[in-house]
Amino acid sequence: MRVVVEADGGSRGNPGPAGFGAVVLEEGTGEVLLERHGSLGTTTNNVAEYSGLIAGLRAAAELGATRVDVRMDSKLVIEQMSGRWQIKNPGLRPLAAEAAKLVDGFAAVTFEWIPRERNKLADALANRAMDEAAGKPVREESPAFEAKAPKNWAPPSLDSATRLILVRHGETALTAQGRYSGRGDVPLSEQGEAQAMAAAGRVAGISRDVAAVVSSPLRRCMRTAEFIAAELGNVKVTVVPELIECDFGDWEGLTFAEARERWPAELDRWLDSTAVAPPNGESFQAVSKRVRGALAKLQSAYPSGTVVVVSHVSPIKLILRDALAAGDAFLHRLFLDAAGVSTVDLWPDGGVAVRSVNETAHLR
Repeated sequence: MRVVVEADGGSRGNPGPAGFGAVVLEEGTGEVLLERHGSLGTTTNNVAEYSGLIAGLRAAAELGATRVDVRMDSKLVIEQMSGRWQIKNPGLRPLAAEAAKLVDGFAAVTFEWIPRERNKLADALANRAMDEAAGKPVREESPAFEAKAPKNWAPPSLDSATRLILVRHGETALTAQGRYSGRGDVPLSEQGEAQAMAAAGRVAGISRDVAAVVSSPLRRCMRTAEFIAAELGNVKVTVVPELIECDFGDWEGLTFAEARERWPAELDRWLDSTAVAPPNGESFQAVSKRVRGALAKLQSAYPSGTVVVVSHVSPIKLILRDALAAGDAFLHRLFLDAAGVSTVDLWPDGGVAVRSVNETAHLR
């Protein structure tokens, strides 16, 4: 997967209140895939520009990109990252080293200087970050989306869409106790079985014309999927291994409080970055990469059909994060109930419409 990263940063005062912005674009079409922006307190233009580069590279990694073309209007950053200029400012060396480490994670990265007028999306995001930090009113729309989306936009016909009905499995004993439940193959509880049956009724209420029911290989999902397939009556359950839950490693079976007590620093790092994995576990970046691959195959196989996806909290949250173009903080703010149902429509041109998130009325 090849993407373009456009990044920028600025400081009102140099040094002064600073912010950065970055967008990841699909190579060829220029479609905005992800965007990032943030304030940096008081610092210099160059620090802000490097911060934009780092944010853009991280976003590209989250998307599973293997090749990245970086474009910036900062001659200094481009020349230093290309190895043609020395990094004389000691304050920039740690940032350049962090960027270089991210670069090493890709198969190939190129750096290109572009004039400021060609870097408007990242520039707008950097200015938005500075405005937000200063308490100035800002438009709610993303600058990148404004630049790409036509006015009076509306989703095209559902005839060309793949509809995903996302269902979290029913409750297990660990779910009820609020414990990390990753690769452990625990069964549904009695309450979970009832929830799964209720979810099956809700799925049938959304659509009985379902092309496929796919599931994580773990029992709690397979059993939930079996109830759904039985309610629909005309489909079988297909296992998709990539839909399995995140591997929580040493935290498996623990509560959040227990993990915090034993691994406080590791938990903080995990909460701060999707690139960090629990001890002996799997990062959300890794989960996201495999889940995106699975969805791409489903969309290709069912370009105008409805697919029921039965999975776990982490994969479903990551799907919804991408669908809503949300930041990583979304993953720790969204709550998904056992047997909750969400619906997302995907079009082949990249259009997305989120119809519902975590429906639970069927559980009452």
